[in-house]
Amino acid sequence: MAIRNIRELGEEVLTKKCREVTEMTPRIKELIQDMLETMYDANGVGLAAPQVGVLKRIVVIDTTGDDPHILINPRIVESSGEQTGQEGCLSIPGKTAQVTRPAYVKAVALDADMREFELEGTELLARAICHELDHLDGHLYIEKAEGPLQDAAAADDE
Repeated sequence: MAIRNIRELGEEVLTKKCREVTEMTPRIKELIQDMLETMYDANGVGLAAPQVGVLKRIVVIDTTGDDPHILINPRIVESSGEQTGQEGCLSIPGKTAQVTRPAYVKAVALDADMREFELEGTELLARAICHELDHLDGHLYIEKAEGPLQDAAAADDE
């Protein structure tokens, strides 16, 4: 396993649509493990493959620190409600912005064994699912920001 470089705002890979994963290979398994290690090292709650320079439809999410979710070819099949809150991104370090997302989300994805499963989330998990899946289509949260970006430290003080 290895910690990979996180791509930052302005890098073209973050604006591209990712390709579906058609089979589990040793390289994909290694990518998933590297993504988890990179996310934990950066104290993130989610990471999408394009954030480490790979245009594959893979995200990892862990909102609790001990329950990682691996989503391959994920798609949102249901959402409801609304929540507005501060959101940040490992690809835009030190900044946050106010973003409105669904309060509840249900996603369908493949796990690391390429078996389909559903993941339901509310609050932070719902936000993370939406945020990470946006990355797979070349979108960043700043496109949905309600107002200017803020310094993360200043937002923490509010």
